[in-house]
Amino acid sequence: MSTLHDSPTNASAPATGRLQLYGLEWPTCLLIVCIYGLWLGALSWYRSSQTPAALVLLVLSAAWYMSLQHELVHGHPSPWPWLNRYLGLAPLAVWYPFDVYRESHLAHHRDELLTYPGQDPESNYLDPQDFAAHNGLLRALMLAQRTALGRFFISPAFGIARLLRPLFNSSYWAEPALRWTWLQHGTLLALMLWAVQAYSGINPMLYLLLSYFGLGLAFMRSFYEHRPAADPQHRIAINEAGLLWRLLYLNNNYHAVHHAQAGLAWYHIPALYWQQRALFLQRNGGFLIQGYGRFFLRHALRPVDAPGQPTRDLPAPPA
Repeated sequence: MSTLHDSPTNASAPATGRLQLYGLEWPTCLLIVCIYGLWLGALSWYRSSQTPAALVLLVLSAAWYMSLQHELVHGHPSPWPWLNRYLGLAPLAVWYPFDVYRESHLAHHRDELLTYPGQDPESNYLDPQDFAAHNGLLRALMLAQRTALGRFFISPAFGIARLLRPLFNSSYWAEPALRWTWLQHGTLLALMLWAVQAYSGINPMLYLLLSYFGLGLAFMRSFYEHRPAADPQHRIAINEAGLLWRLLYLNNNYHAVHHAQAGLAWYHIPALYWQQRALFLQRNGGFLIQGYGRFFLRHALRPVDAPGQPTRDLPAPPA
């Protein structure tokens, strides 16, 4: 059996086994065409019929587009970062400027800091004393986010608030690159919302609402893909999801594989996982979820864990 990458927590691991055409990974290029095509098709469908089903497709396309942006951040489909960036600049999903998301997500790949509040940008946890310091309503909302329904309906509001809060701090704007990032994103977003309304009749406020639910659907993937543990590799889940979920999340449900080889293209991840399944599950301490559907039903209203708990300096499990 072949072995995993020598440094399984190295986020800069090079991509391997690319299916290339003129230097581009053609499966990801095809994916880009499909996602943009789905978005445009949904707009056209709504323009001609005003059917709510077209709005559902827009929600799906927004979530799928965020999965695509994740691939672009990790160096796909081209060896040219500038091209990958341009492919993800369109604000189809509204909220996160591509450059802001890129910096935040790459910081998340410091596996030794996974789940640490204030150090892992994608942590779902707070230190117990910080959680206890919040008022009762806020604690209840945080606990609700550890349910599947709360993750879908409430977590986007918290995520958007975390994203936008620094914008009200004058020191945030001292960095020219950040000023340009938000100016670019805001301009593209305004143009897109205007064009969407002019073409399809979808009001900008309705589009923002749809993008909120798209963000909620994207957030469902990371509902429980990390947990506190002494061993960093035990913090990263594997979810053996069904085909449609895998396609929506571009195989990032095999999350321990992604963290082990972050440069591996989405279409190569399943083969590596099933080839080395036993080794991955040994390395991640058996952190295995058997599909999204049953898991979401089980935790629709029952929290999967507590939002306030220790994440640092945890004792190692018994040998």
